[in-house]
Amino acid sequence: MTLLIQKPGILTTVQDLGRNNFRRLGINPTGVMDRAAVRLINILLGNDENEAVFEMHFPSPEIVFKSNTVAAIGGGDFTATLDDKPVENWRTFFAIKNSVLKFTNKSMGNRTYLAVKGGININKWLDSSSTNLAAGIGGFQGRKLESGDRIDCKERQKGVKSFITRRIAGSLIPIYRSFPTIRIIPGSEFENLSNKAREMLLTQDFAISYISNRMGFRLTGKPIRPTMQREILSSAVSFGTIQLLPDGQLIVLMADHQTTGGYPRIAHVITKDLPLLAQLGANDKVAFHLVETEKAEKLSLAFERELKFLRVGVKLGKD
Repeated sequence: MTLLIQKPGILTTVQDLGRNNFRRLGINPTGVMDRAAVRLINILLGNDENEAVFEMHFPSPEIVFKSNTVAAIGGGDFTATLDDKPVENWRTFFAIKNSVLKFTNKSMGNRTYLAVKGGININKWLDSSSTNLAAGIGGFQGRKLESGDRIDCKERQKGVKSFITRRIAGSLIPIYRSFPTIRIIPGSEFENLSNKAREMLLTQDFAISYISNRMGFRLTGKPIRPTMQREILSSAVSFGTIQLLPDGQLIVLMADHQTTGGYPRIAHVITKDLPLLAQLGANDKVAFHLVETEKAEKLSLAFERELKFLRVGVKLGKD
């Protein structure tokens, strides 16, 4: 079973949930931007949630299914069609041999994901199929997908008569917006902010700059100044770390973030809200709301419980 890239799209890469456990060696994790979307559609298909997927931006690729394939799309809504018939996000669909998947319009979000039942067959580097574009390694030949690329799948599917449609419950689907309020917890250098600086962080709206990418989103707003300017040692950072730059602007580290940074870490985006941030693009806006760490943990645990119920439901269902 093979997927053929008929048209490449602006940026299509193979990703999974990331290259973990190697940050001590200075190797950044990479992986998908919207982890919730990928976990959901992989579980829906009965896959391991870490199976590799296509991460697509708009304009998106045209993909030909060279054999019968069961698949699902999640994340941003790019108005998918299969042989010119609408395909919904968050539900499984059956693609017959030589059918063509297209994305015609960006309705919401900036990244969408395609997963196939059984997963795609990609060699792993350091236990991950994720593409590290900066290093030119991982994924499909360490690069974005191009016209003519063929990606093999792990499983051959049965006929359409044996196919049962499944869909994600609405309560599990992230509520994407172009202007979300993102919950954060204090970072290690949060105490360096004056009361006025904290107020500015939590009451103003920030815009996503054009000079943003998978490594980090630069935000523009009124400058935030710490109580005092002082140098700090480079320290560990993670997906969602909010750093305060010398000019008073902010950067939020994303999936391709470095392993350490020397700018003050004033806050961290909570895990539950990272998918909402990951779906933003240039000129979208964001506001921040401070919550307690305990609250962030409860939200994360609640989502994990719902994922567990989804896994059980899929496992009990019949193919």
